[in-house]
Amino acid sequence: MSETVFASIAPATLAVRGSSQRYPVRRIFCVGKNYAAHVREMGGDPAREQPFFFAKSPAHIALSGSTVPYPPGTHNYHHEIELVVAIGKTAWRVAPERALDGIWGYGCGLDMTRRDLQAKAKEAGHPWTFAKDFENAAVLGELVPASAIGHPERGAIELKVNGEQRQHADLNNMIWSVPEIVANLSQHYHLQPGDLIYTGTPSGVGPVVPGNRLSGRIEGVGEIALSIGPAV
Repeated sequence: MSETVFASIAPATLAVRGSSQRYPVRRIFCVGKNYAAHVREMGGDPAREQPFFFAKSPAHIALSGSTVPYPPGTHNYHHEIELVVAIGKTAWRVAPERALDGIWGYGCGLDMTRRDLQAKAKEAGHPWTFAKDFENAAVLGELVPASAIGHPERGAIELKVNGEQRQHADLNNMIWSVPEIVANLSQHYHLQPGDLIYTGTPSGVGPVVPGNRLSGRIEGVGEIALSIGPAV
């Protein structure tokens, strides 16, 4: 049996509520602009824009409750709270009415963003990699099985910074529902157990600085917390 050139790194795993088992993360997909008010605050038109996706590396996961350093290369570091879908069965070219069959559970996530780098990428027509996929950019709380909570279609989603509310909406404000998101993505990828999908953020995104404490919740799903440390 051949040896690797260096020790392999174990895959990231997430806690499962009420269980000692953990959910191994395979890939992370993210939906852009899925709440109309957020589309408008970013200068877009929700009536014309189709869903699109970008990715984050599982290597860039930070767990809820962590303190993460203010990232390099940015002066405008933003929070985005999102419902996260955890896939539990293979889904390939599924119809929306069958998409829920492939979902294992749900959780709270923070899609941390270097907003100034995103603006530069948009202006130049470049990918969003530097803006979205960097160390500690995918913050995740514990997952809860759909068998325990069902498939949430509505419920408050909100985020506070130092106790002050920044984001607040309802899951039913999504432009594209969870089944539609999974069905759409499954036209392009063979979704597999371990795949996560961030489903978009409400309006109210804004900057955070060292010393800030973030706390968020999604009704019926769970909570998430993050502290911002000094710059690296």
